[in-house]
Amino acid sequence: MDAYNEADLHRAAAAAVRAPSLHNSQPWLFRLAGGAIEILADPARRLPTVDRTGWAARIACGAATYNARLALAAAGRPAEVRLHPDPREPGLVARLTPGRERPPTYAETELFEAIPHRHSNRQPFWPDPVPTDVRIRLLDAARTESGWLALLVGTVAVAGFSEIATSADRVLRRDTAYQAEMEAWRHAIPDSARAPMAEPQDVLPQRFFNERRRAPGHDYEPEPLVGILGVPGDSAADQSNAGQAMQKVLLTATAAGIDTSLISQPIEVPTAREQLRRSLGRPGHPQIVIRFGYGTPTSAAPRRDVSEVLTGLGTLVPGIGGA
Repeated sequence: MDAYNEADLHRAAAAAVRAPSLHNSQPWLFRLAGGAIEILADPARRLPTVDRTGWAARIACGAATYNARLALAAAGRPAEVRLHPDPREPGLVARLTPGRERPPTYAETELFEAIPHRHSNRQPFWPDPVPTDVRIRLLDAARTESGWLALLVGTVAVAGFSEIATSADRVLRRDTAYQAEMEAWRHAIPDSARAPMAEPQDVLPQRFFNERRRAPGHDYEPEPLVGILGVPGDSAADQSNAGQAMQKVLLTATAAGIDTSLISQPIEVPTAREQLRRSLGRPGHPQIVIRFGYGTPTSAAPRRDVSEVLTGLGTLVPGIGGA
């Protein structure tokens, strides 16, 4: 196969827009250029306060890249991926070029079919533990995308993480610009997809998108399963690759019937991120935190129509370079 066409572009973008993003900002664009599908950061969807370095946009675009890969593979037209292929265009996150045509694998089909069912569940989860075999699959999902997933086991480990995450959340809440940015993006997440109002007994911090109190007896799980995902480096390409690893982990969880939500406050505050990195004792850098469990079904946040995220051939998009 020499080139992707417009049908491939639409197929890839339709899957890619289902990826998660901070505040549901959906910071991506897609174009067909020289027979390749390219994924770019959309500067109009940047979060200038909470995402000053562009880390969150790169994570989101990496996740969108992974969804696009699955869509193309499921159609028998798999892609070879280069991340940040052109230093002259730092906003170009990924270039997908045609690989050898072949039928999709069972694993690719399973994860592709999970895409429309994956969305963040910010509600309390049931106390039922995630089975060991599923945990192993989650670890493998990160590893096969050149990442790692540290699952926190035991009350001591979770309590240590809780202290770091809660402290980072307090720092962010004291920032008036951060509060204003949160308020500006409230519309992107419907009431049905928001977390209930935080209460003192909560172990993990939640974004304050909601003023709705939870019903009595509906507390968050006292021992949540928390996974910290990281990659060896912290360059722009490393962060985009972390987005791919994150999305594979999320889809693996969805395919196994596991709900997830994302926690990024300890990544957004540099001192908290460094404290988290030291506490893990692993080489590399934490990039996102994932909460796993079994929850009551919730609604997905809306996505932009594919027609809104396609851009013209050869159009340059201003960069979000640096890391």
